[in-house]
Amino acid sequence: MAEKLAQRLAEIKKQIADAAKKANRNAGEIKLAAVSKTRPGTDVKEAIAAGATVFGENKVQEAEAKIKELGRESAEWHLIGHLQANKARKAVNLFDVIHTLDSIELAERLERICIEENRQSLSVLVQVDLAGEATKNGVAENDLLPLIEFLKTCKSLKFDGFMIIPPFFEDAEKTRPFFRHLREIRDRFLPGGELSMGMSHDFAVAIEEGATIVRVGTAIFGERRYKVSSLD
Repeated sequence: MAEKLAQRLAEIKKQIADAAKKANRNAGEIKLAAVSKTRPGTDVKEAIAAGATVFGENKVQEAEAKIKELGRESAEWHLIGHLQANKARKAVNLFDVIHTLDSIELAERLERICIEENRQSLSVLVQVDLAGEATKNGVAENDLLPLIEFLKTCKSLKFDGFMIIPPFFEDAEKTRPFFRHLREIRDRFLPGGELSMGMSHDFAVAIEEGATIVRVGTAIFGERRYKVSSLD
């Protein structure tokens, strides 16, 4: 397993570099978040040994167990799944980046908890829903401005960019308009900010459209062992 994982990770890094070159970008600008949801701590440990430094987790409680097992400083931990209000305090204490901020109410809660927990800075990305899918979370484009204006007033929350989970298409090229649209939103509201977009099957297209963080799971760890909601 460890050898296969290392080979897959090396291949993904090569594909990222190739996509960056095609787009006349520096591959060093693109962060690979290895999506480790549903994977045991042993798999994450092997990925760290193979050179992975950033991990994306979908559920707070699952991440908490792995972080306790492996150590808070063993890697950079990103929450890429929907954050329930009652898990906000744990999330503040566990994660380096939260990709899925999608309401003023959640932002207010995270800001208050950061102050209570004496966390000076927490990086957050605003998840945008550009497709209106009932099964996906995210703030509608028309509702972005009030959330962004609120984030500008926060002392602890650091508004660093945007995230999207587009509809799934067998043909990755069909995701391009969603990635391009998010980049246009980023350029309008936060020039130079992060763009978390692109997963195992479409990250090359996302990189061509400006992704700075790609979330790749199955292409690194292999097929999942049980069915979960599709977020990578």
